[in-house]
Amino acid sequence: MSEGHTDVTTPAPAEPVVSCAEECGVRDVQDRLGDRWTVHVVVELAAGPRRFKELQRLVDGVSQRMLTFTLRRLERDGLVSRQVFPTTPPQVAYSLTETGHSMTHLIKQLIDWSLDHRSTIARSREDWDARHPA
Repeated sequence: MSEGHTDVTTPAPAEPVVSCAEECGVRDVQDRLGDRWTVHVVVELAAGPRRFKELQRLVDGVSQRMLTFTLRRLERDGLVSRQVFPTTPPQVAYSLTETGHSMTHLIKQLIDWSLDHRSTIARSREDWDARHPA
């Protein structure tokens, strides 16, 4: 290094794989996918239209109130459609829209990733808990 050379050179940072520098709308999607029931409901609807009570039986642990709330939000977002049949009493079926179906590919990737990494994450948690007792 010469006497006058005082600059430290560092490699340029790598281009990020994911970026949301501009408002990219990810928070809306994150809010929807991050709630407790959306993924479960979408997975069940991916198999085809379902009636409300059928969904409630299939989505273990969901209350009637929370299932109603989740379906309304998914319907509002254009991910689920609601069809009312003119019977007595009226029957309602829910199904994924084209946009909702396109989301199932992302959910499948998330499920595959979690299955692939489940044991690694469990070991990391055990190691961390051993180093940081409560």
